[in-house]
Amino acid sequence: MAVQLAHLHATLCLAGIFFQVGLILGLPLAEWAQGAQGTGALPPRRRVLAGLAAAVLLFQALALISAAGFPGLDWPRWTGWVAMGVHGAALALDLASGAAVERRLWAPINAVLAALALAVMTS
Repeated sequence: MAVQLAHLHATLCLAGIFFQVGLILGLPLAEWAQGAQGTGALPPRRRVLAGLAAAVLLFQALALISAAGFPGLDWPRWTGWVAMGVHGAALALDLASGAAVERRLWAPINAVLAALALAVMTS
């Protein structure tokens, strides 16, 4: 069951990566991005932040897949715990945000990702 949950987690992370790549490429989604500031495309400095977010999501997906025992990945198990902690931190930041989109959209998404990570890590 842990492998299936890790695959679901990775699929959701991949969706997030595609969103971040869209931001990097200039899609007009700034009001849905970090901090929900402005409209249109992100300025260059925030596009770099989107690239960092994509890299973190990739790390989280791979860490959880490895922790679930997927063949070919032998990452230390603690990387899965770090990935879960990052999801938890992102959830806390979304809930504390003054931006409604972060509380209404990104907080539930991060809650699901954190719950999947916890399920994988405790199985």
